[in-house]
Amino acid sequence: MNFSSSASPLSPSLLTIRNANIVSADSVISGSMVVRQGKVTELASGVAGLAGDDWHGDYLLPGLVEVHTDNLEKHLMPRPKVNWPVMPAILAHDAQIAAAGITTVLDAVSVGDIDPDSVRMQTLQPCADGLRIASEAGLLRAEHFLHMRLELAEPDLLQMFSPFLQDERLKLVSLMDHTPGQRQWTDLSHYRVYVTGKRGWSEQKVDKMLGILLERQQRHVAENRQLVIQACQQHSQPIPLASHDDTTAEHVHEGVAGGVSMSEFPTSLLAAQTARQQGLSIVMGAPNRVRGGSHSGNVSASELARHDLLDILSSDYVPSSLLQAAFMLQEDGYDLPKAIATVSQAPARAVGLHDRGEIAVGLKADFIRVRMLGTLPVVIAAWRDGIQVA
Repeated sequence: MNFSSSASPLSPSLLTIRNANIVSADSVISGSMVVRQGKVTELASGVAGLAGDDWHGDYLLPGLVEVHTDNLEKHLMPRPKVNWPVMPAILAHDAQIAAAGITTVLDAVSVGDIDPDSVRMQTLQPCADGLRIASEAGLLRAEHFLHMRLELAEPDLLQMFSPFLQDERLKLVSLMDHTPGQRQWTDLSHYRVYVTGKRGWSEQKVDKMLGILLERQQRHVAENRQLVIQACQQHSQPIPLASHDDTTAEHVHEGVAGGVSMSEFPTSLLAAQTARQQGLSIVMGAPNRVRGGSHSGNVSASELARHDLLDILSSDYVPSSLLQAAFMLQEDGYDLPKAIATVSQAPARAVGLHDRGEIAVGLKADFIRVRMLGTLPVVIAAWRDGIQVA
């Protein structure tokens, strides 16, 4: 099946849904929705006299918008040191994304890494090319854009990143520094557990790499940060910038001075409070909220939500966590429209996508059907541009 709305002869001209609990940007109504030619054309409360597909009270939510997921990497390397072909990995990733209710995704593609032998270093260009080829062939269920994660300590960062500056899929650039001993890895014991487990490093390699990584940081981070910011700001269409793993107020102010508009995964309450004071969008991980805490030992998403310091959720490494975490935000004081906005409207607006992210007349008919299993929201089906894709 061709999932591209522009190319598919199967695009329905008319779709009518009734008896759904429709979650808009500011309310929940029991009513109906009409879709014509891939756009929402009518919304109404009540069901009297309306023909169409009866949803029997299931939720009708906007298609989820994901701004930061490295889920593709799990398909590229399903086990340590096991490399999988790029195109099958992309198609499996896309199917998993759509099944989770995500209709727009920014694939977080890393430029540079702390490990020169990692899958990230080997698959940068093949992944970008594969996503383009699959999209042009109409094989992708979700709409895919690029989020370039720039590891600022990478010696060849600008050479690796520059070819993507003219890619129209590029919607977000994050400035990362994963040097152990600061930001995400302030506690080195958590870092050791992570790299010995996920990357298979020995304790001897960890000790060796700590010195190498600190030296790379001192040599390259400051210069690379300045050059990347300059390149993004001088682009014909300025590219949104995100800081990553802010821990201190100084980290946030450094990002603001460079023009960032988003603070991704702040690791402390102080950093999040400073980000709010500076007008940044605050992104936290959905797995953090589902698990009840950070796997790195940092501030919990729930704590930030209770302080009203959480604007956007990201599924990060578990696509299905996105919707579950959004519903869980109701436990932290968010009403349902505000909670759903963290996975739809807010991320869409943060990266300049104004044609989606909410159920509203005139916008793209990207939406999902959700049924509750107790307190767990379950995605029953998903549509993009009025075409069912999952």
